[in-house]
Formats: sequence, structure tokens, C-alpha cells
Amino acid sequence: MEALDHVLAYLRENHLKVAAAESCTAGLLVGTLADIPGCAEVFECGFIVYTEAAKRTYLGVKPDTMTRYGLTSEEVAREMVQGLAHHTQANFFISITGTAESDDHLNGVVCFGFGMKKENCLQIESETKRFYGERNSVRKSAAAYAIQRIPEVHSNLQSKIYK
Repeated sequence: MEALDHVLAYLRENHLKVAAAESCTAGLLVGTLADIPGCAEVFECGFIVYTEAAKRTYLGVKPDTMTRYGLTSEEVAREMVQGLAHHTQANFFISITGTAESDDHLNGVVCFGFGMKKENCLQIESETKRFYGERNSVRKSAAAYAIQRIPEVHSNLQSKIYK
């Protein structure tokens, strides 16, 4: 819980309001943030977009992007961030899409999108990470990883905005 308190303090100090879009983690990131007393100051909303149709309908992810790169891709994670930036009043965005359980090379592969909006400028970065373990372990690890990355990613994105 100490690490979560640190992230909450960081979000407050930097006047960040988070919106999240989750696929394979199905709300674990949002639920973890909601466990922190005082999270309402730094959290706006979360979308669970498990299917292609949900990603397209609620976040505007292009069908061509999903077909061309697959649902487990940084390209989809980045478009999920763009959708959050378009549909919410938040200024910091996190998206997670991946495969928590499969019999192929994508098993445990999770893609993250992070974005920051300042005035009309949106900066996005993305990354892919593989987690090991059973399905729910992968999901929990992915949500925790995204939260712990907030300070470093925010710092990176902020430096891009102020260039």
C-alpha cells in the first residue's frame, strides 16, 4: 500500500487526473486505484473494453489497426489512449491490452499505452512487457506494473510536451 500512496501523492503533486482503458486486466488497474483513500482527487474514469467492438465503439480504435496489428499490440494501446483523450476530461491516460492466457507466443504479453494532455497537445508512449504465471497472476502483475510506471512515464511525457 505504501507504493500506492506514493503514486497517489505523485498524481496530486502534479495535478494529474487519470482515465484508464483496460482489456485483459478487466478493471484491476481501476480497482487498485480505487483502493487508495482519496483517489477521487486523481481518478476520473475507467473503461473495460474487452472486445474489438468495445474498443471501436467506446474509444474509436480503428478496425484496420486491430486487423493489421492485432489486439495485443502497442498500436491498439496507443489508439486506446487517443480515445481516452477524446472522450474524457482527464489529463493522464493509461491503456492496457494483451493476452493473459493463451497457447501461443502471445501468452502473458501485455501492451501498455500512456498519454498526457496539456492544452491541445497529446503525447503518447507505449511499451510491451511479458508477464509469467497463471492467468490472474498475469492480470494483477500488469495492473500493478502500469501503476508503478506512472511517475517515470509522466516525467518522460512532460519533457516531450515542454520541448
